[in-house]
Amino acid sequence: MYRFLLSRQWVILTLVALALIPTMIELGFWQLHRHEHRVALNKVIADSLAARPVPAESMTSPGAEVDDDDLYRRVTAKGHFDTADEVVVRRRTNADDRVGYHVLTPFVLDDGKVLMVNRGWIPSNGASQTAFPKIPAPPAGETTVTGRLMPDQTTEDSGIKNVAGLPDRQVMLINSEQQAERLGRQVLGGYVEMTEPKPAGDTPELIAEPDHDSIGNHMAYAVQWWLFSAGVPIGWFVLARREVRDRAAEDGGGEDESEESAQPAAV
Repeated sequence: MYRFLLSRQWVILTLVALALIPTMIELGFWQLHRHEHRVALNKVIADSLAARPVPAESMTSPGAEVDDDDLYRRVTAKGHFDTADEVVVRRRTNADDRVGYHVLTPFVLDDGKVLMVNRGWIPSNGASQTAFPKIPAPPAGETTVTGRLMPDQTTEDSGIKNVAGLPDRQVMLINSEQQAERLGRQVLGGYVEMTEPKPAGDTPELIAEPDHDSIGNHMAYAVQWWLFSAGVPIGWFVLARREVRDRAAEDGGGEDESEESAQPAAV
């Protein structure tokens, strides 16, 4: 009755089902790990934003990498802005999804080291993508800045290509090593998203706090994949039973026809 399972069609179907089950289970665990990562990241962000600001040099140093546990940690620094070496970061959007630039300004500390400060978002120059945009000046003289500590941006992490041959004073990524090479000075690892002092006008727009309440749909996706994996053998069994039933019906019909044909014709 079940010899049809050895047919080419059913062997292929069975092999596909056997391959789908572990694949779907693995995809479910992948989504579960993404959920756990998001929950852990939200906790790091919440803890960092709730902590009291600490001196930037206590969290990073020239050539150092910002630890994951220090992401978005509030830091302070005292010094002055160096607008002569200011650059803009291309293709950045604001809260309204308008495309413009992030303003990256070197902040020279009292000991001579440099902290790269992202002062916020400004709109682009309309049709011109090569001219350096007009940027409102930061506070002059000695200033204390407060902001969120961020790791260096890399092509691997962001997916943004660090394009060569860009217009003067424009970059694609915020990277302290590249800025140290450009400035010829000691630059602290990572950078700071400035939150204070607030700009005098409408721009630059300060970068909003990261969302640390949403956990996404990863757990729901994980459950879906596991349900799909459970549904594969059930579906295979249902199809097999249907095949058995259909074959039995065909065999029964054939026997009835044979019996009818064997009856003598009425005179």
